[in-house]
Amino acid sequence: MTSTPAAYLHVVRSGALTTVQDAGRPGWAHLGVGRSGALDAPAARLANRLVGNPPGAAVLETTLTGCAVRPDRPVVAVVGGAGCPVRVDGRPVAWGEPVRVPAGAVLEAGPAVTGLRSYLAFAGGLEPDAVLGSRSADLLSGLGPAPLGAGDTVPLGDPAKPTGRVESSGPAGPSGPAKRRGPAERCGPPSAAGPVPWPGAPVELVLPVHLGPRHDWFTAPALRTLLTADYRVSPHSNRIGLRTEGPALERSRTDELPSEGVVLGAIQVPPDGRPVVFLHDHPTTGGYPVVGVVAERALAGAAQAVPGTRLRFVRA
Repeated sequence: MTSTPAAYLHVVRSGALTTVQDAGRPGWAHLGVGRSGALDAPAARLANRLVGNPPGAAVLETTLTGCAVRPDRPVVAVVGGAGCPVRVDGRPVAWGEPVRVPAGAVLEAGPAVTGLRSYLAFAGGLEPDAVLGSRSADLLSGLGPAPLGAGDTVPLGDPAKPTGRVESSGPAGPSGPAKRRGPAERCGPPSAAGPVPWPGAPVELVLPVHLGPRHDWFTAPALRTLLTADYRVSPHSNRIGLRTEGPALERSRTDELPSEGVVLGAIQVPPDGRPVVFLHDHPTTGGYPVVGVVAERALAGAAQAVPGTRLRFVRA
């Protein structure tokens, strides 16, 4: 059984899309369950580190318009990822650095100025019920907590106890007594040694591609086009996939491909010929040919690429 949390985070404004995300739930593709998790994983890990959490603790991921939340206990928080104005009860505070939010105060991450997705981390993490070892929302399968709306609440973890990825045995997480932190650790994160080097949003998104497994379903000119043409990030992109605008890829085969497994970073080509890069909420199988795969380490930039960003695919 999950213990009753001592405190909650209340959603005042949910913005365009705000979800709970952690390191995701890898290892369940054989059951048709995708990875999910924070799209900009390095930003989520850095935000967690700044508030003293393990790297896989659950955070809020916002999209474009930010969000506003109110904790019912004092908490140390960080807003990072996409650059945006940050306020506590209307007072400007630092972006990308730990700030103290009093009980009942409203922490607001404003609309993104650079990038697309902001991450809000809280000392102690967020603790909605876990599903298959993760607290992440998966928009395609519906697993995990639903996207947040105004008036929703999210349980806050205790910063005096370890937090992070839960065990897949159930939502209660690891068993056994938690090691308590000392008084100095409870009052907030470690003191910063200097400015934190948050990565900026890409002006141009360059994605290295390993061709295959179905690149032989495309003509030689189509493969040259993929690796030389200028594309743009489509406004129809989402957590499932980064859609592109640009030249179509001509297929050398027109027969049907039986559904087969697809992975994070797969570049699927639907009938319109425009490549789609699968992101964390992608389906685990697909029937359109995959012309190549982008390595996971290169996908953080895709999470922050705003619509219209120039995109180039290059050979890995």
